[in-house]
Amino acid sequence: ALKIKPDMITLVPEKREEITTEGGLDIVTNKEKLKIFVDKIQSVGIPVSLFVDPILSQLEASSNISVRWVELHTGTYALSSWKKQALEFSKIKESVIKARNAGISGKVGSKAGSGSRPLGSGPGEGGIPRHQRWFIRFAQGSSLTEYAKQLDFFGIELGALYPTQQKLVYVKNFSTKAVRRQVKTGANEKRLYMNWQSGSLKKTDHQLFKRAGVDTRGAMVLHFYPSGTENMLAKLERDFRKRNVKTIRRTIFSVRKRGNGYRFLVTRQTYLR
Repeated sequence: ALKIKPDMITLVPEKREEITTEGGLDIVTNKEKLKIFVDKIQSVGIPVSLFVDPILSQLEASSNISVRWVELHTGTYALSSWKKQALEFSKIKESVIKARNAGISGKVGSKAGSGSRPLGSGPGEGGIPRHQRWFIRFAQGSSLTEYAKQLDFFGIELGALYPTQQKLVYVKNFSTKAVRRQVKTGANEKRLYMNWQSGSLKKTDHQLFKRAGVDTRGAMVLHFYPSGTENMLAKLERDFRKRNVKTIRRTIFSVRKRGNGYRFLVTRQTYLR
């Protein structure tokens, strides 16, 4: 995978004698082993999706290893009698909701991952949605102070999402005097958000929260982008090769220092056709 560099990888359990997949991955039991693989693949910009059963513990374990997509196994529903199908369908529906509340995009089906903005809704423009085709790279190894300045410069607010506690804690202005607030749900959140899939800055986010007095154990940290910054990224994407956004598969942005501030640059772009 590291050599071929596919656009996405979905991990699926298979037995040699299976005609089709008979169940989801056991993320709970194999979390540490899977995390090593997921971190290695996602560190080079290849997103990973997990094929899992619609069980809350498996979804929470998937969230804890920082995947942004899961695909739900629907075999039990497909094989159940008509009397039980309504119950099994409700389990699938509940799992999709729980996955999105945990910061994961969920899709039902067989072996192809996809998703949408889990917390809110965003503008439609056709093709692959922005949150699935955009990858943001801040400089690895930046000092805590330098990284905080970059976040503040672009108006990026961090959020700690606690799936089991049903709360979302926001913090901003890390380089000056941190401001924090808390809500029970992100249902009203409309901003584009990103989260680190791997790398040293994932730990740095937790350090910033700790400095602001927020315990992030059991939380997924999300980056919320203001509309002005999102629009700026969209313009940079369009201007890079003048391609129709419906044809863009992936755009990678990197942060560079400029004078007393910073700027985003498009460093790579791939296409559907």
